[in-house]
Amino acid sequence: MNASGLSLTESPRPSTVLDDSLADLLQAAAALESVMARAQAMRAEVIDRARQLAELTAAAESAELQRDDSPSARRQLAHRVLASEVACALRVPERSAERLIDESDKLVRHLSATHRALAEGSISYRHAQVIIDEARSLPDAALPGFESAMLPVAARLTAARLRPRARVERERCHPESIEQRVKASEAERNVSLEPAHDGMAWLSAFLPVARASAIYERVTMVALDLKRTASGSGDDSRTLSQLRADVFADLLVDGVVEATGCGAGVRATVHVTVPVERLLGRATTNTSHAPITSAFIPQAELEGYGPLDDDTARELAAGAPSFTRLLRHPESGAVLSVGRDRYAVPADLTAALRIRDRTCRFPGCGRSARRSDIDHTVDWQFGGTTSIDNLAHLCPAHHQLKHRSAWKVSQQGGGVLRWRSPSGSTYVTHPEGVPAPPSTREVTVTR
Repeated sequence: MNASGLSLTESPRPSTVLDDSLADLLQAAAALESVMARAQAMRAEVIDRARQLAELTAAAESAELQRDDSPSARRQLAHRVLASEVACALRVPERSAERLIDESDKLVRHLSATHRALAEGSISYRHAQVIIDEARSLPDAALPGFESAMLPVAARLTAARLRPRARVERERCHPESIEQRVKASEAERNVSLEPAHDGMAWLSAFLPVARASAIYERVTMVALDLKRTASGSGDDSRTLSQLRADVFADLLVDGVVEATGCGAGVRATVHVTVPVERLLGRATTNTSHAPITSAFIPQAELEGYGPLDDDTARELAAGAPSFTRLLRHPESGAVLSVGRDRYAVPADLTAALRIRDRTCRFPGCGRSARRSDIDHTVDWQFGGTTSIDNLAHLCPAHHQLKHRSAWKVSQQGGGVLRWRSPSGSTYVTHPEGVPAPPSTREVTVTR
């Protein structure tokens, strides 16, 4: 049987694949790409129907509870609830779920020709995303002309090559001047951090193009000066790309490029959790006098990122102005309860919760605990206590969602939370803080 005739429900034998020609395999891959496009078109319909149902449900609940919410407030809450449900069901970040809901709305309600082309398999979802992104600022009256110009091109170009063509066509179709749109776009400027592998991360800034270009040019000029200075001595083997990265980091972290004295500013602050054995660089012994090897000593961690290598942790600890010790249970390694008979969470309990949770505890949310609220799982007004087994971090958005929607949460012990969504689905989240081995102490290092 040729690859082009393979069933999606059965796996081919290796000998069958080897008997196929390259043309058969490529034909099968193209056919599967078309199948995926049709499935994504169907997914867009399903997601958009879910959006409509969520809005109708929110309106009905508001009327039943006699709330005085405005229509826009009801829609906003309905979208937030739906995004949380979609994120949990599809196991994607909430921002990805929000984008999927928005793209589905655009495809089904505003870009019907693009949706139809996707359903026919003549374009991929990546092509559809390019058309959606470039059509966002166009008024509805201009969309049919924009689609009719772009779809024939999308059928023969890659998504990457389609984007510049779509950008030009959008400018041609847009009734507003680019100056007006630039002012509106500037309100969306932001900086984001995305962890990467092996001790690295991506720091991205969404800025007006003039400022972004100016920053890049300044970093490049300083990097070129450093390269020219070092070219005669041969002491610096860094590439231009590496020099750009180092100059960028020096300017933002220290406010100065060490080799040139360029810039002036303040130093950054980072928070690191380092087991004391890692600082000493050797194994220690526990209370039973049995050796603890380095394999059982928890890794140092940078808040909001994850594990650090020992040398980096010691370097940060060397300049730390203070240390905060957390005592752990000698057998289980769990942080001891430091509850108080009051509503406000005391500093020692706050530290214990922050080390335990690490992030917002809503399913799929990765916002740092440092930028989240401490929530009483059972509300204080309903008899909830200010104790470690009734507290958890929730980011402001999910904190509000817990109190304003039908999402329910309960503590299961050990920091484990069980969530029940408005649709009845159940999700369990576990704290990211891993208990240390017996008698291991940790110190929070601030630089």
